[in-house]
Amino acid sequence: MIKHLAAAFLILFAVPTAAMAQGAQSAPIAAPTGPAADSQALSAPPGVGSAPAGDVISSFSIVSMFLRADIIVKAVMILLLLASLWSWTIIFNKLVTLSNLKRKARRFDKLFWSGQSLDELYQQFAARNDHPLAAMFIAGLREWRRAFEGAVTLRESMLPGIKERIDRAMSVTILRELDGIEKNLGMLATIGSVSPFVGLFGTVWGIMNSFSAIAARHDTTLAVVAPGIAEALFATAMGLLAAIPAVIFYNRFVSDIGRYVNQLDAFADEFSAILSRQLDEKVR
Repeated sequence: MIKHLAAAFLILFAVPTAAMAQGAQSAPIAAPTGPAADSQALSAPPGVGSAPAGDVISSFSIVSMFLRADIIVKAVMILLLLASLWSWTIIFNKLVTLSNLKRKARRFDKLFWSGQSLDELYQQFAARNDHPLAAMFIAGLREWRRAFEGAVTLRESMLPGIKERIDRAMSVTILRELDGIEKNLGMLATIGSVSPFVGLFGTVWGIMNSFSAIAARHDTTLAVVAPGIAEALFATAMGLLAAIPAVIFYNRFVSDIGRYVNQLDAFADEFSAILSRQLDEKVR
């Protein structure tokens, strides 16, 4: 009897113990804690992968953004690229032109005050009148020579008219040469002032396309919004890329041309004084 009671007790005690042991084996493992848990890298959830970094970078390259852009945004980008190339062409042309003019002006000024006679300088530069300072000298001296053609003697009453014609001939020459120097500066100013607004137009159009894509897909995730925003901002960047150099070099060229014109005016005044003095001596 006692043996039967002991066997029953053992059976009742063993069943719950086995169930508990089986449940302990299938229970989830608790999250680790401590320094090891803080430094452990987290793995991605199952079924979720990440795009390669090269694909993400290539999707936002300049060529890919241009190819994905709308036809209007593409037209804006091409227009701004042509404006930038035209601007740099004008800039390099003006840099070379102004550098040559300054070098020739220094050489002519040194030769003019070297002590040579005006007739020798006239014969030397009459055949190669290739810069404004020499052109103004030739125009003034030619008008001075015409005063003696067909006239045996000069009267004092003729001097004011001769001096006025000499000054006017040199002033007209300065204006004519200045028109050639300032050629295409207006286009440079136009590119500098208009390009940001053209780029802004492309930006607004690209953002409108982005909002249209959001409305069509009913999705506001970054994958839907980012490409259109990137294309729009790229149009603005191209506008600034065309405008900033144009504005900087336009201001520089205006300043350099202003100093060069002041040099021409100063030489015209000095040369006019020399010719006026010689006219007064001939009248005496």
